Parts: sequence; C-alpha cells; structure tokens
Amino acid sequence: MKLRILSTVLLAPACASPPPPAKPVPVAAPIEYVAPQMGLNNSGLDTAIGTRIDKLVKEAMEDAVAPAVAIAVGRNGRIAYMKGYGHISWDIPSSPVVDTNTLFDLASVTKVVATTTLAMIMEEAGQLDLDRTVTSYLPEFSSPEKVGITVRQLLTHNSGLEAGGNTSGASGREAYLRVINARPLEYQPGTRTIYSDWSMILLQLVMERISGKTLDVLATERIFRPLGMTNTQFNPPLHLRPKIAPTRVEDTNGGSRWGTVHDNNAYMIGGVAGHAGLFSTARDLALFSQMMLNGGEGANGVRIAKPSTIARWTARQARESSRTLGWDSPDGGSSAGQFFSPWSYGHVGFTGTSLWIDPQKDLFVVILTNRVNPTMSNTRHVQLRRDVVDTVQRAVLGARIVNWEDR
Repeated sequence: MKLRILSTVLLAPACASPPPPAKPVPVAAPIEYVAPQMGLNNSGLDTAIGTRIDKLVKEAMEDAVAPAVAIAVGRNGRIAYMKGYGHISWDIPSSPVVDTNTLFDLASVTKVVATTTLAMIMEEAGQLDLDRTVTSYLPEFSSPEKVGITVRQLLTHNSGLEAGGNTSGASGREAYLRVINARPLEYQPGTRTIYSDWSMILLQLVMERISGKTLDVLATERIFRPLGMTNTQFNPPLHLRPKIAPTRVEDTNGGSRWGTVHDNNAYMIGGVAGHAGLFSTARDLALFSQMMLNGGEGANGVRIAKPSTIARWTARQARESSRTLGWDSPDGGSSAGQFFSPWSYGHVGFTGTSLWIDPQKDLFVVILTNRVNPTMSNTRHVQLRRDVVDTVQRAVLGARIVNWEDR
C-alpha cells in the first residue's frame, strides 16, 4: 500500500483530427501528507500514540536531551504521526521552532539513505559488482595487505579496516584514499566485524570512479529527486540556515556547525562523504522509509529498486554479525528497542538520529535530534530512542508483541 498522492490531469480541447497521444512520462507527483495526529486508525496504530510520544519527548527535552527533535512514524502505507518539538538551538536568539521540514545533520544515517541505497541501485543495474576487489575499481588502493578486500566486505564492515584513524591532516578525496591505503589493517579481512567509516568512504570513491559523478549528484539523481525528497541534500546553502538544527564540535575545528557537517572527516573531505554529511527532514525520511517498505517503489509510483533487491540487501549476511549490506539489524541493547523483529533493519547517527524499519509489521520510525548541541557528551537521546520505538511497537493493533531481546 502506498501513501496517498495528488494527481494533475491535463485535458486537451476536442478537435476534428486529434494528434496521437504522447507517450506518458513518469513524473514525481506532490505528496499529500497526513497531519500529525490524523490517520491513525487507517494505519493500524492505537490513536493514543500521539499523546504517548508527546509525553516521552517533552520529558526528555526537560532533561535537556536536545534543543530540537522531530519524529515520523508510518504504518500500512501511511504517515501515522509526524511532529517537530522545540527550537533549532538554545543559544540562537529567536530560534525558529522545529517542524517536520527542519533539516538535521544525519551523521551516519548517511551511510544507508545515500551510500548504501546508491550502491544497491548500481548493483541491480549491473554497474557495481560486490565481489570485485576495491583495488580493481581504485588501482591506488594497492597496499599488499588490502588488495583482496571486496566491495561486499566494505558493506558488511568486515574489510579489516579500522573504525577510523589518524588522517595526518588529510584534506580532500585523494588525500583520504592515500591515508586509508597507508594505514595498517586492524584484522585479517573477513574474520571479524568492526564498524568502519573508512569502508563507506572507499565505497563512495568506488561509485564516483565508476560513474564519473560525485556522491551528492548521484544520490540526488537516482534517489532523492525520483522519490520527491526535495529537502534532502549535502552542503545545504546558507539561506536555509533558519531551517537547520545546528550541532557543536569540541575539537580543533570546533564551535557551532550550522548547516556544515558535524563529522570532522566528512568536513575535511568537503562535506560530501560516504559515511556522513547528508542533511534531511522527518518528512523526507518518511518518504524514503515508505519506499523501502514498498519494495523499492516510492509514494509517487516511481520505482528505484526491485523488491527482491531490497530483501537481499536488508537481510543479515552472517550468523555472527548483525550487519546486512550497509544496514544494521536489531541486536541486544540497540536503538531498535525490545520489539523490532530480527527481520528489521536500521541505522543510527552520532548527532542523535535514527531510522528503523520493520517489514514484518509494515512499520517505520524516524527520530531526529541534534543532541550534540551544546555538548557531544550528552547521551540522553539513547534512552529516548528506545522509549519511542517501544511505544510505537506497543501501539500496533492486531499484532502479537514479542520481546526479541529476551530471545
């Protein structure tokens, strides 16, 4: 089932010899969104869910979880609940109120919404081979211990690369490729799983080399524009600042980051990186999530991937790891809470963002915060994420609730 869409029909005046009808061209139709507390019955969620989420978020904000929070919940093809809370910052005079079009720095949620999804599309189209070596695409990635690393291992985070390391002041794509190539491996590729930003930077460089286009251009052309995700972008322009929730960095490049990527490696690469740098809204991520639940078809009827491809990419790849191809799946104590099934998939971002999708219940939950403002040591968002997703799962009508963490 899809979100409701508005259609525009153009009628030509009748004439004696009408021209042959033009071949229809698929056009992304505008989306008719459901207001925050409407449509709950049609979504199969308890109508009290809005009140419950409001209470959770307001209590968390009173405990300084973040100045800005936005949430979107969808089920059965509908946006059931969508709302913004607070102001974009505590230290900006007359700070704008948060709504569902407020832009948040997604941090590592970039890995799945942009990089992984783009890789999935390119693999389905035959442009990317997951079992080819990285060096076959990037000959500069030639360190003897790394020449056997495959694209698949980048996606499953078992490439042997460290989580991150000393970049020696590197700046730009080519410099980062040299640094990653020169750094020692953390372990023998394929023998362990260590979540690595380097893997997604390499995947970005592979796809850019194949296509001759940068990641931001590719993602806009093949994901965001087709799906109608009109606010989702890298390096948002200055005039959008009133719509952006600022973050704060406490290091040598520190201070407020308002519309500039929070992650320092992405910042040094230029703001467009495979592991971080994307800005998006609760509304746009609702559209993205619904596309995933629809098996690759957007709310406007535009298809960007096949259902079988979505299923293959979101399935766990090894018994000993929670990792799918690019995505994560629920594991004990994760931000997916107690009730998201083992067939669910999602991801989190350091700035306080998260996205979880449960195909078994046709359900998604988007939670966006700028919890790193004013300090990165703030961890109050961790409990809020679990509380919200558990509340949503408990609100599902007509479905048995199972505590998967106890199994």
